[in-house]
Amino acid sequence: MSLNNRIVVVTGASSGIGALSAQMLSERGAVVVLAARSPDKLKQVGSRMKGPYRLLEMDVGDDVSTRSGFERVLSEYGRVDVLVNNAGYGKFEYFDQMPLPEFAEMMNVNYIGMVRCAKAVLPYMKSARSGTIVNVASLAGKIGTAKSTAYTATKHAVVGFSSALRQELRPYGIKVSTINPGPIDTPFFDLADPNGDYVRNVKWFMLKPEKVAKAIVSAAEKGRTEINLPWIAGVGTKWYQMFPGLADRISYRLLNKK
Repeated sequence: MSLNNRIVVVTGASSGIGALSAQMLSERGAVVVLAARSPDKLKQVGSRMKGPYRLLEMDVGDDVSTRSGFERVLSEYGRVDVLVNNAGYGKFEYFDQMPLPEFAEMMNVNYIGMVRCAKAVLPYMKSARSGTIVNVASLAGKIGTAKSTAYTATKHAVVGFSSALRQELRPYGIKVSTINPGPIDTPFFDLADPNGDYVRNVKWFMLKPEKVAKAIVSAAEKGRTEINLPWIAGVGTKWYQMFPGLADRISYRLLNKK
């Protein structure tokens, strides 16, 4: 699908892979709606856009904010061709030390936030019998590691949701793509890993945000079912499914770096 003049909404567009993918989508000719909570950060991203764009102050963690945000977009453009569900955050802590409200809030933003956005655009995509939803999950949605019980649960939810929704929407010509990146060198870890221990341990194989942003654009254009990054991690997830005991032992040694 050509992205020229397509209306594309990117959530979590104020920084990191959201901001980069929005810029790349704009370079492909899309009309990009930059959605996030911080209007000041959105303005900075907007100044780097190559084509037409719109700033949308919206909190995917809030029902009213999400609903009214998409109402404004649909009132202005009449449709949404591509939804990039990218907004989310993480905090790493041992299970028994993570406050229960943090589990609920992370699930609310990372998973229910995607549900809110998908529900907002779906009636219009079904009516048009076309559209693409790109859900940014994580390799954490495939393989769990220590100190990420809350975050991993949200990403498993996203992967499962995407898989089921893809089957439901196939008859309508609507594509649902899942992006599963490993650790990315972005401000995500300012909150997730404030002391920097995890980043120092995994720096050698962290993904460049440009690589993940390109995968998001590719999914928007081609409707690819699932993209695992780096590619070797995709192989690792297959091994995990076939040999979970062995894979658990290997991942414990290689991935428990938080």
